[in-house]
Amino acid sequence: MADSTIITTAGLRDRLAATRLPADPTDVVLPPGSERWPPRMREQLTKSLTPAGVLVPLIERAADELSVLLTQRSADLKHHAGQVSFPGGRMEAADADIAATALRETHEEVGIERESVSVIGYLEPMPTITGYAVTPIVGIVDAAIVIEVDKTEVEYAFEVPLAFLLDRDNRRLVEREVHGSVAKMVEFHYEGHRIWGATAFIIMQFIKTIKNI
Repeated sequence: MADSTIITTAGLRDRLAATRLPADPTDVVLPPGSERWPPRMREQLTKSLTPAGVLVPLIERAADELSVLLTQRSADLKHHAGQVSFPGGRMEAADADIAATALRETHEEVGIERESVSVIGYLEPMPTITGYAVTPIVGIVDAAIVIEVDKTEVEYAFEVPLAFLLDRDNRRLVEREVHGSVAKMVEFHYEGHRIWGATAFIIMQFIKTIKNI
């Protein structure tokens, strides 16, 4: 079952207060079990990675009821086409830091202004098989925002209750073949949406962080 003590804005702020923006956005943390992956695969996930930032947007829709905003990516994109993801993208030279990257990309993809996001914490950078080092930035989003998706990147946005993601009964352990090796990974299935891959890993890292385990 979900832990009700952390499904509040105050609770999350408290749990994430000690987190810091990574000094090096390419200094990644590999998923649990990666020590058993073939050396070639481990090297691919740690060498010459492009820094990227994503926002983990939390919206308080009712008292003590937070939801997580996710996007369904366009089927025409080069990377992660048609997958569920957090808003975000690669770092650009003009970005002050990786948090600025996540906030800029969020505005571009779903129309959320920087002023509508209160950043409350950070997760460690993590690699993707497409060559990115992704730093998740956790933020509370003003509930009054109006979502305006950029159709070239995002099909639509939707929300998942945080309580749903915190509930262990809603996690599915699956086996996936990656570069000839079978890895066990967690997925979430919510109202017809399959949340898997890097997005599911970010969610699991977020849960681990806020539960202090």
